[in-house]
Amino acid sequence: MRSKINELKRMIVKAAAQAGEGHIASAFSILDILCVLYDRILEFDPRNHRSALRDRFILSKGHASLGLYAVLADKGFFKSSDITSFGKFESMFGGHPDRNKVPGVEASTGSLGHGFPMSVGVALGLRIKRSKGRVFTLIGDGESNEGSVWEAALLASHHKLSNLCCIVDYNHSTDRALLVEKLDEKFRAFGWETLVINGHDHKEICEALRKFPASKPLAIIAETVKGCGCKMMENNPAWHHKTPTKDELESILKELT
Repeated sequence: MRSKINELKRMIVKAAAQAGEGHIASAFSILDILCVLYDRILEFDPRNHRSALRDRFILSKGHASLGLYAVLADKGFFKSSDITSFGKFESMFGGHPDRNKVPGVEASTGSLGHGFPMSVGVALGLRIKRSKGRVFTLIGDGESNEGSVWEAALLASHHKLSNLCCIVDYNHSTDRALLVEKLDEKFRAFGWETLVINGHDHKEICEALRKFPASKPLAIIAETVKGCGCKMMENNPAWHHKTPTKDELESILKELT
């Protein structure tokens, strides 16, 4: 799995470098979570990505789109080589994912605080239809400052949406601006089942994603490292939306080999 993770990271870095834009560090932060989710948890069919029987994943922190594109390519929704068009005019791969363009993308996201409420709506709709499909969404710790996140959390708890799982990418990127602490206690206070895990430990991720409670939504607080796997990026605010120079690209690719 680690060699595959590094291969996907190389894909992400090359696409961002070629486009001159992209949130590489954010994509690296969530890649372990996405790989476990798509490898071991989600029910889906790349040949029929709108199947009524599928589980849904919504990337609420849409700026980490390159992480999602890499995993969707790995799962056969489109060719890996397609991602080289990232950021180009008329490319289907934008800085934020578009459900009308990218196969496998369930919701167009990027405006922080919107994807999570959409996930609640999807989960409620599936409940009404008596569907067995589950909904997974991933938000950022900075995104959790949005009021809409907590309005959605309260609504999900009120309707006892046990088919909904919210994963928080707790990479501490917002600490310098506004400290967000004890997210597990906050979600628990809103009536959610909560777990705290290492967001880069595949066993912990997998076990947590399988612990759907019977009558509550599930919140997983995943402790992660922004830019994980690349020393020059790890916990370095300069890499929030930075693309590598030629020399930096060479160094990063070497480190990921």
